[in-house]
Amino acid sequence: MTSKPTEHALSQSELITRALSEGRNKRVRKLLHRMHPAKIAALLERLDTTERLALWQQVETEREARILAHLGGDLRRDLAGESRDGDDDKPQAEAMEKAQGDGLSQLEAVRRSLELGKLKRVGKLLHHMHPAKVAGLLEALPPVERSQAWSMVSTERAGRVLSYLHDEISSGLAQELDLEDLIASVQHLELDDLVDLIQTLPHELGGKLVHATGGARREQLESMLSYPEESAGGLMNADAIEVRADVKAGTVLRYLRLLETLPPQTDMLMVVDRSGRYQGALRLSALVTAGLDTTVAELMHTNIAGIPVDTESLEVARIFQDLDLLSAPVVDEQQRLIGRITVDDVVDLIREESDRAVMQMAGLDDEADMFAPVLVSSKRRAVWLGINLLTAFLAAWVIGQFQGTLEQLVALAVLMPIVASMGGIAGSQTLTLVIRGLALKQVQKGNIRVLLSREVGISILNGVLWAVVVAALAIIWFGDWGIGAVIAAAILLNLLCAALAGLAIPLVLERLGIDPALAGSVILTTVTDVVGFFAFLGLATVLLI
Repeated sequence: MTSKPTEHALSQSELITRALSEGRNKRVRKLLHRMHPAKIAALLERLDTTERLALWQQVETEREARILAHLGGDLRRDLAGESRDGDDDKPQAEAMEKAQGDGLSQLEAVRRSLELGKLKRVGKLLHHMHPAKVAGLLEALPPVERSQAWSMVSTERAGRVLSYLHDEISSGLAQELDLEDLIASVQHLELDDLVDLIQTLPHELGGKLVHATGGARREQLESMLSYPEESAGGLMNADAIEVRADVKAGTVLRYLRLLETLPPQTDMLMVVDRSGRYQGALRLSALVTAGLDTTVAELMHTNIAGIPVDTESLEVARIFQDLDLLSAPVVDEQQRLIGRITVDDVVDLIREESDRAVMQMAGLDDEADMFAPVLVSSKRRAVWLGINLLTAFLAAWVIGQFQGTLEQLVALAVLMPIVASMGGIAGSQTLTLVIRGLALKQVQKGNIRVLLSREVGISILNGVLWAVVVAALAIIWFGDWGIGAVIAAAILLNLLCAALAGLAIPLVLERLGIDPALAGSVILTTVTDVVGFFAFLGLATVLLI
């Protein structure tokens, strides 16, 4: 039994051929970069047509002429033609740059290039796009095409692109990189972005990234990883600039000039004492307009409180929103300054929470890949469909209890969906309002009675209005005053019940530690369906049969 040769036992050409067959284009380019043009030409001559064209797509444009000089006539003309074909697409690439923001055009251009095997063209298109746009495009590609496009993203930009991707996709693409390339790609990431990436990766791979980080940066990274992801510690960065209160403004300005660059989103410096305890903030606007002999103590703001490191991330977002902050200090239990949070991370948090709320209302994972395998996606959705099926059977059981009534008055079966639908819409309005109020801390124990009175009043007014409208239409349609009266009473009752349920369900779920956005709509639909059917059919049985 022969064992598979190790990489050390393979020649450079064999390593390139293997990496090419595995689709590891970044590794192919790295190996080609170290190889003499004459050897690359010899390798091209040995490969079949498909492999040759695939390898030529990974050759650096600057080295093409030197490699072509070592090739024979026909092969040289063929590969030179491939290079000219790439040059002919420059107008298209320029057109794509002008279409910034038109994701569909960029997507079409990349997919067309992938279909034609023009990977160099893909690399050029991606190179001229912002990393965030590259991430959005990768998420819009099916898995096979995504891997091909990802292989053309340069190692220097790969880390930034990973930081903009959803967790599931980011983890998968990170694992497609060689460990050496992954380490190199993330070394220039801001620490908070690196922390987010490590938390999405398998534990072993994340640990390797931590160990590959050296010096003080590694200590800061390990400290930040020790805090829960959904906390101020998980959001913060350890790049706060500290100054003392007894220092003069001129000294601070000289210190800042020595730094050459300031951390992103720096609008204020953090004032600390000799023990590192946070005392206040010095806004840059106050610093640059102050006299050089003015002390920091005279300029600093003491009303900008430090955010405790264990504060929930949503509470952090509310603080930023309420106080219009660009950055804020983070402190530990002893009030020592340990970092700061910037508005860009808060904006990301708000967007993620918004996505999560929308997706969870349908029972979906907001971090899931839109193009995940069918079996995986089916399993994820099956649980939610099963829960919905149980609630549907409950509503069907209620209807079944009035089978005799439906057989005698067929008109009831026609009008039944109206009662349930009106209750569902009214209830969802209250539910959405309360869930939003809970998220913003606007709904609390002290104002629940006021909110309840308001929602009941709204439901009664709307109930009377639409009960009269629907009753009139039912009487005109079926010519039966009894049916009109029954459906009017049922709609009024169901809208009242919907308002009560829309208020009570999120409050109860939050008390039980369950996200109201996840389960609230399913429970509400069940309540309004069951109550609506029971009220309508029950009243019809009593009054009309």
